[in-house]
Amino acid sequence: MLHTFVALVQDKPGVLTRVASLFRRLNLNIVSLTVGESERADTSRMTIVCEAPETAAHRIRASLYKLEITSEIDEVSRSEAVVRELCLIKVGAGPKEPNGLHSRSQIFELANVFRAKVVDLAPESIMLEMTGSSSKIEGLIQVLRESGYTILEISRTGRMAMRRGKHTSRVLKALGTADEINGPAPSTQLPPPPSLTADETIPGEFAEDET
Repeated sequence: MLHTFVALVQDKPGVLTRVASLFRRLNLNIVSLTVGESERADTSRMTIVCEAPETAAHRIRASLYKLEITSEIDEVSRSEAVVRELCLIKVGAGPKEPNGLHSRSQIFELANVFRAKVVDLAPESIMLEMTGSSSKIEGLIQVLRESGYTILEISRTGRMAMRRGKHTSRVLKALGTADEINGPAPSTQLPPPPSLTADETIPGEFAEDET
């Protein structure tokens, strides 16, 4: 199961290494990680997507919160947040391609269907820019490959997520956020997590790496 965590961390050297080392010690794979400036001075916003069992979310959040570099940590789902990803795709579109120069017009049509933008046009290639969900991006890549086009390069940012604002109960019901219908959306400012039990504690979780 994929979990998406949004963390506000200190903007200083070594922060990314600390977070990556934490997931390594937890033996968890990071699917995507994006970092950028936030609305606060000297604070970066980090969106982490990892693959872990459904019951591991509390342990991961508690472990991230224990790092002194972390000021806030929140786990969001698709129904509670707007999730987007940016992708650049360079596709071969020269005279040597199966459809020759006619392939360009066909790629333009596919771009319109998937609401992608053409951001670069060269004699041998076309570069597309697409923003959307991961499934939508995967759909475009699959169609290009099945249509016989040569994908020269792909660059993806990974997920970026932000909690939705306050909506009416009707909108929340349509989004599937039943828990939020009975009350306001949870704050991203979390209280200190409860202490982990002996069964939940990971031995040597925060020990320094041996040299």
